[in-house]
Amino acid sequence: MRAYLLDDEELALRRLSRMLGETGRVEIAGSNVDPVAAAGEILALAPDVLFLDIQMPGLNGFELLQRLGESHPLVVFTTAYHEHALRAFEVHSVDYLLKPVEPSKLERALGKLERMRSGGETKPDVQELLRKLTSVLDPRPVYPSRLPSRTGERIEFVDLRQVTHFYAKDKLTFASTPAREFCVDGSIVELEAKLDPAKFLRIHRSTLINLDHIAEMHNWFGGKVLVRLDDPKRTELTVSRDRVKELRERLNL
Repeated sequence: MRAYLLDDEELALRRLSRMLGETGRVEIAGSNVDPVAAAGEILALAPDVLFLDIQMPGLNGFELLQRLGESHPLVVFTTAYHEHALRAFEVHSVDYLLKPVEPSKLERALGKLERMRSGGETKPDVQELLRKLTSVLDPRPVYPSRLPSRTGERIEFVDLRQVTHFYAKDKLTFASTPAREFCVDGSIVELEAKLDPAKFLRIHRSTLINLDHIAEMHNWFGGKVLVRLDDPKRTELTVSRDRVKELRERLNL
């Protein structure tokens, strides 16, 4: 069998490649750690089987299969997550392998693949596979639309669309809006992990900015950048040098 291996973890990819080679039953047609680049290679190489990781940045395993369309090869999902393995069965994948892959489980998957190729076992219907994939794709993260601000026994809720930026001061974290400042729970780092990364970006260790409220951007000293917000005060914030590249990418510059 000609196999293509896709996993964003280089070590996992090398280990699986070595294990498959040791079986003497598989020829490695290609491999990649980048799912976007791999999509074109898979179409060009037309492998018999795809060993596919599920959790990958940029394009997860389910989304990659949708991109491949009717050229979808037989699939063995490789995953560190049991819940994803169960979903793999729900969409009629050939098999699944939990990481770290065990030799006995790999032999089981190869045996099932060989039976499918020889006609001894029914191959999954590609269109049905993709329809079921659509229904069980990983749910997108649910990000909050507002945050609580506590003052004594009183709790107000801050609409995140109105927040121009968050900043840390005197061991507290504040959400700045055109109306006023609100004290909110959590550090800047914790908020960065909690909020929608498409909207909020940490530009300094103590500042998290709402990208929708950037009005202007100017080059600054030492490779830094100055951003001016669209609030009434025209607030100016400095972007640290190590954050400039990501800011430019997020603003499509």
